[in-house]
Amino acid sequence: MNRFKTSKFKNTTPKVAKKEGWINNIHAGSISCQGSHITASSKLVAFNTDQAGGGMVGLTSVSPSDGQWTVTQISCHSDLVTDMDFSPFDECLLATCSGDETVKLWRLCDPEQEQPSSPELTLQPGQGRLELVHFHPTSSGLLAVATTKSPLIWDTSRQDAPLAALEQHSDQLQSLSWKRDGSLLASSSKDKMLRVFDPRAQLTPVQSAKSLQSNKDSRILWARDDFLLTTGFDTMRTREVRLWDSRKLSSSVSSLSLGTSSGLLVPLFDDDTGLLMLTGIGDTAVDCFEVSAAEPFLTQVSHCLTDASTRGAAMVPKLALDVISCEVVRVLQLTDSCIVPISYQVPRKSSGQEFHDDLYPDTAGTTPAMSAEEWWKGGNKQVDKVSLHPDKRPKPAAKQTPVKKELPRGGSKEDQPHGCSTSSSPLSTPSSTAAPSRSPSSTSGLSSGFLPSPSQSVKTIQNMLGPTSKFRHIQGAVMHRDKHITNIRNLNLTTPGECDGFCVNRQRVAVPLAIAGGQIVVFERSGPGRQPDTALPTIQNSVNVADFSWDPFDTHRLAVAGDDAKIRMWQVPEGGLKETLTEPKLVLQGHTEKIYSIKFHPLASGVLVSSSYDLTVRLWNLESGEQVKILTGHQDQVFGMAWSPDGKLLATVCKDGKVRIYDPRKSTAPVQEGPGPEGHRGARVVWVCDGKYLLVSGFDSRSERVLYLFSADSLSSGPIANASLNVSPSTLIPFYDPDTSVVILTGKGDTRVYIYELVPEDPYFIECSSFNSPEPHKGLAFLPKTECNVRDVEIAVGLMLTKTTIEPVAFRVPRVKKEFFQDDVYPDTAVWWEPALTAAAWLSGSNGQHKKLSLKPKDMTPVSEAPKEAPVRKYLPSSVYLEEKTDEQKKDELLSAMVAKLGNMDDPLPQESFEGVDDEEWDD
Repeated sequence: MNRFKTSKFKNTTPKVAKKEGWINNIHAGSISCQGSHITASSKLVAFNTDQAGGGMVGLTSVSPSDGQWTVTQISCHSDLVTDMDFSPFDECLLATCSGDETVKLWRLCDPEQEQPSSPELTLQPGQGRLELVHFHPTSSGLLAVATTKSPLIWDTSRQDAPLAALEQHSDQLQSLSWKRDGSLLASSSKDKMLRVFDPRAQLTPVQSAKSLQSNKDSRILWARDDFLLTTGFDTMRTREVRLWDSRKLSSSVSSLSLGTSSGLLVPLFDDDTGLLMLTGIGDTAVDCFEVSAAEPFLTQVSHCLTDASTRGAAMVPKLALDVISCEVVRVLQLTDSCIVPISYQVPRKSSGQEFHDDLYPDTAGTTPAMSAEEWWKGGNKQVDKVSLHPDKRPKPAAKQTPVKKELPRGGSKEDQPHGCSTSSSPLSTPSSTAAPSRSPSSTSGLSSGFLPSPSQSVKTIQNMLGPTSKFRHIQGAVMHRDKHITNIRNLNLTTPGECDGFCVNRQRVAVPLAIAGGQIVVFERSGPGRQPDTALPTIQNSVNVADFSWDPFDTHRLAVAGDDAKIRMWQVPEGGLKETLTEPKLVLQGHTEKIYSIKFHPLASGVLVSSSYDLTVRLWNLESGEQVKILTGHQDQVFGMAWSPDGKLLATVCKDGKVRIYDPRKSTAPVQEGPGPEGHRGARVVWVCDGKYLLVSGFDSRSERVLYLFSADSLSSGPIANASLNVSPSTLIPFYDPDTSVVILTGKGDTRVYIYELVPEDPYFIECSSFNSPEPHKGLAFLPKTECNVRDVEIAVGLMLTKTTIEPVAFRVPRVKKEFFQDDVYPDTAVWWEPALTAAAWLSGSNGQHKKLSLKPKDMTPVSEAPKEAPVRKYLPSSVYLEEKTDEQKKDELLSAMVAKLGNMDDPLPQESFEGVDDEEWDD
């Protein structure tokens, strides 16, 4: 939290539930172990009990059923349950570990129902007592398990041995924590060491330091960005909280003392709000702090007193919060005899009436991003985020008529307790679990004996829901760190709005620096990794940089526009910059005021266009170094320019509220003009759908970001369609892929990347899954299509610029048959990095077009030529095939059933068999 900026959470208020809202009949007791004493999913709560020697786990629900909480127990282990954790992707899947040296996975039911008597899965590492178990935050079926001294990484589909046994600690392992993106695992130990592991890279720590001051109990968790947070004790046995930069564990960036007490501080952190909850074992207080990546790092928000001492604490997942009441965090305090809910709410005037989206950024969803095997092979996909808005949450799937299928081994379907999930494995991946529920054939066509054909179902759904996109479930993922360029210093974060922030080509990346003289540093993509702390050779322009762009046909030539109204052409030597460049190869002069932006011609080599504060757009012939055309007609600042795909026309969007199309070789005046975005904060333009339409990203009169689609043949008619996104100050920068008609948009300083498929008919915009970066990025630029890995069905690969790094991001389309070349996704692509004609030829009136290139590897077969699988006839339950009965038959059956229920009228009544009493036996 910035010391000069007020936090929206500074007045967050704790509200302890009234006693009638407590969960009673709890027998927590005093159990000594390293793990959590209580954990919660969005549906269930599990906690340690003192029954059966600690081998039982108590179970209740997050929300009461009919106003009452039901508490039950499950016999899990033959020894003390040392830790437990709910899967982030299955609210009923609980992992437990124990002193009996086993890890067990339980698929639980509602507390009112009978619980399973045996686990779905048992792991036996055979390395002694187990202390900790944690599910991976992004991958299904992946666990971190801690023995007394060593962390193990387990893929639960491979039960025989762990994926990795990390370096053994020299003393008791006290705490483990996965980083939120799932790449790193941190640990704290009694040997006072903090360790950070990258299990896929090496078994030894990538960072470690003897940082803790005491060997007493400690806890560790990942906070925001690359920060780690620990709780423990100092040399004077005072409880303390410390914040660490995981890249430098030798010293903490911040610390806080919280008094002397023997009870360990239990930390709970909410990444969405940055709120940290701290409660000590044996304490009767819960403290709330806000964690920031800058000074002051830890700011106290509230101090809450409770009626009973704490045995453990857990945080309820975001999807279970009451967002209408502005509840941002809910803590469950475990005491000896009850569980006390503590709700943290932000006071708002309209609390209880409307959803406040500024308090609830999109949060991690419940669908795993990948399988354990994909993660182990280097995958870094992130879990798709979901909105907490009540109207935008995913609707629960409707109950379907079950299709007859083979039951898993281990019991019949009747053996499953009512209310339990019937998934046959806790290791289900998104593709295996979601496919049946998404299948149109499983929810329609029940009037006949067979399921309808897929084509019929698809048509039915399209008629109901409108057109769908094959890119609807596109997934963005940051690639492995060994491809990152890190430790970039003095990055210029204030480039003009017309500039993309940085630019890339196949071989190198150009990044502006916040150093006097308009310096630009060039990184070679062939040499990723950490950059030296010393100064790097740069390109010195001597003036502030307004915009810059690589020549699409020459990976060594960089054009830079400056505040002095000049365009400088630089030639980067083979192998990259070895020394600072101060003399450009060519300087273009003609503009009378500062330049806005520059664009190279897409087909002709040596043709450049520029726009300026002098309200002109100028064409340059780089072969002769001369200005060849001056386009007029703009009345205000030119926000953006774009060449048509055939290179004949130039489109511009202007602050005067107009969109214009020029034919530069024929006229200096626009050939078409039409109304553009109403807002004046900025705009971009790009040609789409084979050059038949213009897509403009801009703002409306309320400063809301909007996408406008114009027909290139009738600009004067205004936009034919538009799509509103959100309110944000940065202009959305579009990248359009002509092969797939997918447009990817994001703004400088955003964390969300929007993706749409554009179609030349209603509804024009088909929204696809968005990608969210873990921190605000400063730009996103894309590489040629040849950089895509077609074996992973990547349709676009971009480079994302952050404050100190450049990270590659791949956008992939989920497909089942990846062994085949997906020719429906990869048509022949244009070789746009080779010129189709020269500047002189184009200026003289010639036209050209790029050659086409197939992306199909020689060893792959197109999916369209894949052998057809024999159709499998799927039968419905036998009740569906029964012949349709007439109304008379139905009446007879109904009457017969009623009579059978009433019984046979001819049978004697029960009282008729009773013996009576003679009259003389009655007393007088």
